[in-house]
Amino acid sequence: MMRFLLYLALIVQFVAMYYAIRLVRRTKYNLIWIFFIIGFLVLAAERALELWISYGNPMPVESIAWFDIVVSVCISAGIVLLDRLFVYIDRLNRHRQLTDKRILMAVLRAEERTRSTFSKELHDGLGPLLSSAKISLSALSRDKSFEGERREILDNTLYVVDEALRSLREISNNLSPHILSDFGLARGIQNFIDRASSLHNVKISFATNLRGERYDSDIEVIMYRVVCELITNSLKHSGCSEIRLSLSMGGEVLELQYSDNGRGFNPQAMMDCGMGLSNIHSRVNSLNGEFDIKSSKGRGMCATIKVNVRGAVRLIAAPSAKEEPEGRARRRRQKRQKA
Repeated sequence: MMRFLLYLALIVQFVAMYYAIRLVRRTKYNLIWIFFIIGFLVLAAERALELWISYGNPMPVESIAWFDIVVSVCISAGIVLLDRLFVYIDRLNRHRQLTDKRILMAVLRAEERTRSTFSKELHDGLGPLLSSAKISLSALSRDKSFEGERREILDNTLYVVDEALRSLREISNNLSPHILSDFGLARGIQNFIDRASSLHNVKISFATNLRGERYDSDIEVIMYRVVCELITNSLKHSGCSEIRLSLSMGGEVLELQYSDNGRGFNPQAMMDCGMGLSNIHSRVNSLNGEFDIKSSKGRGMCATIKVNVRGAVRLIAAPSAKEEPEGRARRRRQKRQKA
């Protein structure tokens, strides 16, 4: 029986050594698996030696002791290096998460810059042209020579230009809300709610303790986009008759509470398939914030978002063209002072 167990242990040692060799190749010849291979090899040699002794062959006891010493050293060294490997993997994961946040923040900023550029081009370029056309048409409408069919055509043209100007202002505001950049987050959200209420038969109530506080532009833009996404989802998909949201500042935490009385849904399923929830989660995560959503069939939904206004620092701080020479000059002065 003992011999059978020794043979079995010998086979197990070689199998383990085979997998350790594969890991050596996959981990670019990391010393961890090399130490383990040596340990398994010595253990296999020790089992073979014990088999040799079981057949009645004499062998000094000191030889087995040396085998045990070598195995202990190899296993101990492998465990120590394995612990260092786990520390390195954790550090690598944190670096990857930080890199992902930086990439996401860069994408969001590029998106907002593009929106702002389009908004300015529409407002400053196309807007004055339509306004000039309206002024000219208004001047023509005062001419009493336009009667009958010609007057109707002129009035229709004036109406179309008015609608074009209104649509232009709405598109420009949706791309880059000027109230948000000029007056802050609370006024920007209230303005969006007013426009949404005028277009839908849904009661939207908004409460806030913010007055004229201003925050980092990333926080204001992302929180504004999140609110717009939540309200738009409720109006389009929930079939709700009432939406409630509150925005409050407590200490250094900006908290948004949102709820509707719609038909509800499975949050995890919607997070996987879309509906904007994964986009909201990514945006909040880019600010190191918390996003929690609860919903069930027939019971509406409730969402909570918390962002630390001091913890949500800019992940990318690229110096501007003016700041770059100043930073270099400051570093030169510091070097001269140290010298």
